[in-house]
Amino acid sequence: MGDGQTAMVRMESIVKRRGQADGGFELRVPELWVDAGEVVALIGPSGCGKSTLLDLIALILAPTSAGRFTLHLAGEIAGQDLAALWSRGDEGALAALRREALGYIPQTGGLLSFLSVRDNIRLPCRIKGVNLADRELEALAERLGVAECLDRKPQALSIGQRQRVAILRAIAHGPRLLLADEPTAALDKPRARAVLADMNALARQQHLALVIVTHDLDLLAGHIDRVYAFDLERLSEFETRSTCRPLDDGKRVSG
Repeated sequence: MGDGQTAMVRMESIVKRRGQADGGFELRVPELWVDAGEVVALIGPSGCGKSTLLDLIALILAPTSAGRFTLHLAGEIAGQDLAALWSRGDEGALAALRREALGYIPQTGGLLSFLSVRDNIRLPCRIKGVNLADRELEALAERLGVAECLDRKPQALSIGQRQRVAILRAIAHGPRLLLADEPTAALDKPRARAVLADMNALARQQHLALVIVTHDLDLLAGHIDRVYAFDLERLSEFETRSTCRPLDDGKRVSG
């Protein structure tokens, strides 16, 4: 993969602080990048800042300070300076980027119980103004093994089926960056491996960038281009700092 200079996502000297002046948690990201078509894992124990970093990339959280934070999309040669958007409080532009460019898969799938599977998948498309043809939706559902579930409600599905539907919902509107927060946490290992294999195959075939939070690197073995880990420091009784760093010098991790 590339050296990050023209990456889809690039972060440099990012700091996110949470808590009060006399104590709290601080996440530091000296450098992180994600290229198109690449799978990047964020790994570490609970409380190290994995989900905080994912929410920064997802434009849900604003950094406390940022040296460089850019997003480059196809057709947008100049890219987007996210640090500048945050600094001037341009929520409209940030919301548009979330809507247009990002797909998000939460731990529990996050499906709406009052909508059918078909309507859950279509929801981000409607928000973005994308017309997803029935045949395209059904082809995607067939590919992930949930075609027979389209007219059911989420509560009628197994946990594995719900996670596959959540993947479809996250990619149906054509995002360029797919973010997943422990998407297989509720699954046993065989089902988790199957779901991750499906997700990674779709990401590569559609040339998406995929960032996935995990506590189990073995599940992703053979699918990862780069891994970032976290060094935790207890600065005082009330103050913790976590620093994100590339694992194994950013080399590809294989099984």
